[in-house]
Amino acid sequence: MVFSCLPSPVSCLLVRKLRVLALMHDYMVPPDDVSGFDLAAVEWKTEYDVLETLKDDLRHEVLVLPVKDELGGIRRAVTEFQPHIAFNLLEAFHEIGTFDQNLVAYLELLKLSYTGCNPRGMLLARDKALSKKLLHYHRIPVPDFFMVRVGQKVRLPRRMTFPVIVKSLTQEASIGISQASVVEDETKLKERVQFIHDSIGTDAVIEQFIDGRELYCGIVGNDRLQVFPVWEMSFSRMPERTHRIATEKVKWSPNYQKKVGISTDQAKDLPEGMSEKIQHLSKRVFRVLQLSGYARIDIRLDDQGRMYVLEANPNPQLAYGEDFAESAERIGVKYPQLIQKILTTGLRWKADRLG
Repeated sequence: MVFSCLPSPVSCLLVRKLRVLALMHDYMVPPDDVSGFDLAAVEWKTEYDVLETLKDDLRHEVLVLPVKDELGGIRRAVTEFQPHIAFNLLEAFHEIGTFDQNLVAYLELLKLSYTGCNPRGMLLARDKALSKKLLHYHRIPVPDFFMVRVGQKVRLPRRMTFPVIVKSLTQEASIGISQASVVEDETKLKERVQFIHDSIGTDAVIEQFIDGRELYCGIVGNDRLQVFPVWEMSFSRMPERTHRIATEKVKWSPNYQKKVGISTDQAKDLPEGMSEKIQHLSKRVFRVLQLSGYARIDIRLDDQGRMYVLEANPNPQLAYGEDFAESAERIGVKYPQLIQKILTTGLRWKADRLG
């Protein structure tokens, strides 16, 4: 992960000027005056990076619309501003993560193009049990798993062995994942499932724990897909007996990242042909889950060279200098080009194609 500010404007990009409706959470709208802020560390970094790129680099006409818990503002903006497309930076609605797919469906009802994933792809990818069933049906390797609904008792099936990892069924961004998520016995399993039920408030999914390399693969497109280089999260100074997993702390605490030596970069020293296999597998996942726009596929590679798809992430972190943008830049797709490509991909998506 590289934390730095935006590059200078790229005047060589010749693009059609668009009216872009930028949808973002009301508490994530960057202030008009950003002097005095550390732009590499603000919580609205993604919103700032995308807005500045849309306006200053790509010269589009942008209307920022803060969204909280009502849809009327979107409808009015569509009527009055008449945008060509909505740049969707929302991750929830009514502060409920699973409602973001409904908001995108509303954009489709308004016949407004949008960036990112379609509602069906969001639904299929978010439900970790459902997505694993679909991938398994299509003979895409996933860790063995089972699900425990809120209120149900848990017992490890005979076909599975410890260690296992316990996750929220629907939460993203490693919410609820810590070192305690990897459990070695029935007592710890019950405790962790209860934690997910009580503290996160969702059903739990229990996966066979795959010890191995943490790999990611970014993709942009609808039918024709552009796959970015395989990216890897490295754990150089993790304490002994610590599982190398992307916990909530690993992903979102810069101080902890520095302390234990967390870094991400293009995967090196992979077996011959493995990068291509991972990229091909990632494209299969993208298509099976009916994703569109852009996504990141998370994969584990064990010491035997076996690949396991952990999950697919529609609309991943899009800030400048973060993994998705960095992997794109590694093959010559600069940040302004990436944002324009996401816009163009959204304009080409036909919402009624799945009908």
